[in-house]
Amino acid sequence: MLRKFIQCLLLQIICILTLFSCNSTNVDDQLPNIVLLIGDDHGYPYFGFMGSEYVKTPNMDKLASNGTVFRNGYVPDNHCRPSLATLVTGILPINHRMEVEKMILKNGIVDDREKIEFSHHAMKYFITLPKLLKKKKYTSFQGGKWWEFHYENGGFDKGMATGWTKEERNSKNWFRKFMGGNGLELGRATMEPVYDFINQNKDDPFFLWYAPELPHYPFDAPEKYYNIYKNEDMTESAKRYYANCTWFDDGVGELVKHLKRIGEYENTLFIYVNDNGWEQNPSQDFWDDPMRSHNGGDKGKISIFDQSFRTPIIFAWERKIAKNKYLEEFIHSADIPATILDYLDLEKPTNYYGKSYKPLIDSKSFSSRKKIIGNITTTRSFDDMMGKPTEGYWLRNENWFFQWNATKNEKKLFNMKTDHNNDFNIAESNPELVQSFTADIIQWKNGRKVSDELWSR
Repeated sequence: MLRKFIQCLLLQIICILTLFSCNSTNVDDQLPNIVLLIGDDHGYPYFGFMGSEYVKTPNMDKLASNGTVFRNGYVPDNHCRPSLATLVTGILPINHRMEVEKMILKNGIVDDREKIEFSHHAMKYFITLPKLLKKKKYTSFQGGKWWEFHYENGGFDKGMATGWTKEERNSKNWFRKFMGGNGLELGRATMEPVYDFINQNKDDPFFLWYAPELPHYPFDAPEKYYNIYKNEDMTESAKRYYANCTWFDDGVGELVKHLKRIGEYENTLFIYVNDNGWEQNPSQDFWDDPMRSHNGGDKGKISIFDQSFRTPIIFAWERKIAKNKYLEEFIHSADIPATILDYLDLEKPTNYYGKSYKPLIDSKSFSSRKKIIGNITTTRSFDDMMGKPTEGYWLRNENWFFQWNATKNEKKLFNMKTDHNNDFNIAESNPELVQSFTADIIQWKNGRKVSDELWSR
């Protein structure tokens, strides 16, 4: 009798262990939610985890400590729309523009206004990240800044940007409609659309495009954020900008809290990247300077200096990605879509520019980028807040930052070991380097082949 009891008990234990083992395997194999956090005009120095002692970003600091941080991340352009397009399409702005131009020619569009209108709808023809994620049954949500008319153009299932009417396009607030419309309320006025989406889709994996217009102008953070800096020894424009940085940080913290409340935090892959750089040191005062109060210091947004393109890039996933790991290797924002696809075991389209950095994040053998090259189409102008058309290029490697303003036939070279702020142009004394970097850029430009597979109807 005792033997039968023991046998029965052992059988029950084996069944329980087998069930537990199966459940554990299912958890390990479960596809992660993906939350892409996109800062708007957030300069790379202005985070606690990047070494700032005067900007308070406790939630971003915690996210960084919970994952792997690339200190030397770079975006492809000096302002938001082309950089955002790279994140959702996996290709470079120069290729994106070429493809849209091909579409315009193919459709016989000659009117300039019609060309602009078409460009805001062209995203629906590209192979976007949300479209690829559908292969794994992901549901996607667009929140925040979005220039591509309607969230559906990017392949999102839900979203906040719903386009505009002809009357709205010609109205006083047309520009905000173009930037994302109701999406611009995210983080500043509400988090509810994001929470509602998560709550309704938590039973299946989801992809969240979280791109609040922060710390972007207007610098109107609530008093509780401004008061953090109110009595500090810094300029008014610095106080206002840093308050917006903390406002963005608080939104990230609230989002993380919500995911923890509903039990989705541990199975969420968080990724952070900025859209373009910004310059606002504590001693710089732009408060009464209309152009700089909107765009920051001259070495940041809409410039061709290192700070215009550099961003920290974070990958954090509880129990799946090493914590408190800081890397100096170069990474391009175009590598983010490729890395996401790798985590999900999805094949990367042949036309995607990026490469997966998952092996490096996993501490495996990996050949990272030794240099990053980009181009710009706009630079600062006191005549137009949005800048003036400019053909420009830049190159960053371990030791140097090189800029080439082809429109002005001007080249500058900076030593990144001794001159992070790009204050001292040493191009004249290093003609061989200038010649070599110019040749690299020309080769890169000529190599931007455009595939017929780049867009799909």
